[in-house]
Amino acid sequence: MVFRFGAFQLDVAERRLTCADEVVPLRAKVFDTLCILVENHGRLVRKDELMGRLWPDSFVDENNLDHNISKLRRALSDGENGTKYIETIPRQGYRFVANVTSTNGTRPPDAVAEPERLPEPPPIQQEIEFFTAHDGARIAYSVAGEGPVLVKAANWLNHLEFELKSPIWKHWLPVLTENHTLVRYDERGNGLSSWNITDFSFEAWLQDFEQLIDELKLKRFSLLGISQGAAVAVWYAAKYPERVERMVLHGSFARGWMKRPIPHEIEKRNAFLTLARLGWGKDNPAFRQLFTTLYMPDALPEQQAWWNELQRICTSPENAVQLMDSAGRIDVVDLLPNVKCPTLVMHCAGDEAVPIAEGRLVAGRIPHSQFVELPSRNHLPIHSEPAWPIFVRNLSEFMEWNKGKQARTA
Repeated sequence: MVFRFGAFQLDVAERRLTCADEVVPLRAKVFDTLCILVENHGRLVRKDELMGRLWPDSFVDENNLDHNISKLRRALSDGENGTKYIETIPRQGYRFVANVTSTNGTRPPDAVAEPERLPEPPPIQQEIEFFTAHDGARIAYSVAGEGPVLVKAANWLNHLEFELKSPIWKHWLPVLTENHTLVRYDERGNGLSSWNITDFSFEAWLQDFEQLIDELKLKRFSLLGISQGAAVAVWYAAKYPERVERMVLHGSFARGWMKRPIPHEIEKRNAFLTLARLGWGKDNPAFRQLFTTLYMPDALPEQQAWWNELQRICTSPENAVQLMDSAGRIDVVDLLPNVKCPTLVMHCAGDEAVPIAEGRLVAGRIPHSQFVELPSRNHLPIHSEPAWPIFVRNLSEFMEWNKGKQARTA
């Protein structure tokens, strides 16, 4: 259903609010609040009904609803220039009072709605090479694209070949290779790198990364750290400030799940370890679906199915447990103030795999860093949600890609 009111267009299926073709970012619950009000425009929606629909399985304070309404009014510029959208009925609830038109997009009963598909980008040409780590492990890496070098630190589960056709990554790779030479690698115990290893420690990850840079004889470059890769990027940027030009972090954390002051976090993660040990490699994806739902709750079915398969292909159950355990022990918080390069930190607002508080901690302790909150519940933004163009725009501005294009065409 697509609704139009004033200069706004609300696409419920795509979870996108636009104004004059510009995306208006809204956090997940704020967006849901708007959907309920607009779908019931002209009718008083009582507070208890709103609370029940927004938080069906939780008891929350009414202030949370008031906060959502306040955020909505600000996003809609409610009341400015004589335009009114949301009417408050004291002690009762709220009514959406603007004139609303809608398109329901219905199909005949026998028609099946196909999910929106990303146009196929040109195939990424990459060269895959290997180097031998300090303990004999073979580490696979690839180089693709042209231009200044951007090195991506390995995140949770990589596969250099499988990712090229991935509905999760295929919109990332063209963006990252359009203006840069992109260096990626598969972490030890994972992907095309050696699985039969004994050292899964964070220290081993750091040694592998150092060796990769030396293998390629890189002198100065930019860093991209996603999820646990952010800690590796932070460590390197703090140790070698003369080599790192810029750093982009997404879904980042400086302290692993064992180090976070979150109630029951360790119990929950230990349960995940047990499930991974018992069910990761089975043909039935039910065990892996738990991790998929944690990382990509709003992904399309095709994307969730791919994430399930990625987990099976990328590593063994035993290695998955070791990798998760090592990620839980990470702690580079004390290194954050030592980062000297310009840094952009982006994080999805509703990310449950890595709470946004961890991203704020990273940005808050890196001097002069920029922080961007993305309107998504997914760990990685997908192309069909409002978070993706916001991510790309901020990345492009931070890396000054537009300036480079202007210079080349001048």
